[in-house]
Amino acid sequence: MRVLTAAQMREADRRCIEDIGIPGAVLMNNAGTAVYRELPAAGSVGVVCGRGNNGGDGYVVARLALLAGRATRVVLVGRQDLITGDAAAFLRVYRNLGGAMRAVDDEVAAADAVIGLADCDVLVDALLGTGISGAVRGPVRAAIEAWPRVHTVAVDIPSGLDADTGQPCGCAVRADVTVTFQFAKRGFLAREARGYLGRLVVADIGIPECCTEGF
Repeated sequence: MRVLTAAQMREADRRCIEDIGIPGAVLMNNAGTAVYRELPAAGSVGVVCGRGNNGGDGYVVARLALLAGRATRVVLVGRQDLITGDAAAFLRVYRNLGGAMRAVDDEVAAADAVIGLADCDVLVDALLGTGISGAVRGPVRAAIEAWPRVHTVAVDIPSGLDADTGQPCGCAVRADVTVTFQFAKRGFLAREARGYLGRLVVADIGIPECCTEGF
């Protein structure tokens, strides 16, 4: 299993988008589709999203679940007006299809919103990606600490887990399945990471091998 650091993965993404010319939206749609495939075949879906591209992958999952006729709810931990780029585009599609969403930007509301997803059959963790540095704080930490005991599928990495060390950044989601994109992350090899990753799936999202030359 080939592993990359978080910095190497960012560079591979950059080369794919800027040098090869594959749009970021295509990669995001591929990533969300790969996650959706790992969800149980039926049942209600709760998706917890952050402000970045990890959240964008989550909106793709939510759209696919909604179009499949599944009861779907999204919790956005952050302000909707701060969502930009491809993530904003996929959020808009989900909302235009009539998707339910609750946006929260304080600790009490974040904890309450995530606890409110306890009746879902599966939760999708799309809060934080590989770019986290330092301890998780504020509403995002409150959301992670309030995470209910529901079957959880993590987008790329369990939120709060350091991609290079495999250590939780103060706290982290404990996933049942982690769908990581194109390459495993170096921190996944750490013994401590195993209790957070669950079953690991390395999904091909269309990044050519040439984008990792020199790593």
